[in-house]
Amino acid sequence: MRDERIEKLADLMVNYSVKMKPGDKVVIRGSADAEPLLKALYVKSLQAGAFPLLMPSIPGADLLFYQHASDEQLTYIHPVMKEVISTYDVMFNVICDRNTKALSNVDPAKMVKYSQAGSEIMKIYMERAAKGELRWSLTLFPTEANAQEAEMSLEEYENFVFNACMPDMNDPVGYWTQVAARQDKIVEWLKGKKRVHVKGKETDLRLSIEGRTFINCCCKENVPDGEVFTGPVEDSMEGHVYFSYPAIYGGREVTGVRLWFEKGKVVRATAEKNEAFLLQTLDTDAGARYVGEFAIGTNDGIQKFTGEILFDEKIGGSFHMALGAGYPETGSVNESSIHWDMICDLRDGGEIWVDDELLYQNGKFVIDF
Repeated sequence: MRDERIEKLADLMVNYSVKMKPGDKVVIRGSADAEPLLKALYVKSLQAGAFPLLMPSIPGADLLFYQHASDEQLTYIHPVMKEVISTYDVMFNVICDRNTKALSNVDPAKMVKYSQAGSEIMKIYMERAAKGELRWSLTLFPTEANAQEAEMSLEEYENFVFNACMPDMNDPVGYWTQVAARQDKIVEWLKGKKRVHVKGKETDLRLSIEGRTFINCCCKENVPDGEVFTGPVEDSMEGHVYFSYPAIYGGREVTGVRLWFEKGKVVRATAEKNEAFLLQTLDTDAGARYVGEFAIGTNDGIQKFTGEILFDEKIGGSFHMALGAGYPETGSVNESSIHWDMICDLRDGGEIWVDDELLYQNGKFVIDF
């Protein structure tokens, strides 16, 4: 039976998130398992007068790649992908997992080598996105695998996903417009501030945001959304942090991550599970041990950890930061072929101070926005 929510989600992404224009060159990427949403995005793009290109992938192909690729193949960049990233106007990416643990036993060195090879494309992508030359939107098509990861039935998980993306099914654009207005006030308050101090369980971090810009995330790119973020001054991070939730990257789950920073750099890192993968990934390149993003999650409609970063980083009452590449539009100049988001729950005694003024306590803003 046709799910009208898929049509509404595609409409939100095409006509609100990226504001599709006639003549836009559009690429639509995602697993063939997401066929209903890929088709809906394709039709909506055609109706908007764009030139969409479907690039579906075959489930399991990424595992086959790592199992059989030689070093030369791991580092090869297909010219067609470089052309798309360099010249297209819009990119849609749809997450759709048949098995969320498929890459758990892949040699981390292979994944690092592949990431390193993609550094040029990552740089082009970041720079064009910052200039508005490449508009992009990312969402998820719910599957049994994601539902199991979130400890839900498929029906429960579908409801979770669509309700998070469109809390007001009758007027999703109106809902996100209201979110944008509230978060504009947060961003405005943060403008011109210099120092941030984060305190929580096994966490005491200080960082500089002087001269940096906070970005209002209101469903223009990630769908769903709900955060404000910036790129901290690269050499400013000091202290230590414990990430209460598993940190997932490239399909590999790393739990109990603890990081120690000096002059912006991770100087020590431990994990309770998959520590070797954490350490190898931190050595991907020179920028991998520095923080490219600091963010506060604002989506109170997302309260449960599901194992999918698209939703988890938005958890109301949390903050997250990403090791590796920063977004140039924030003022960040950190370059890396990785961007690894890690989340910390602040709902039990956590605090965020900005220029010695309390902004956030126990997962809530104490200033009325």
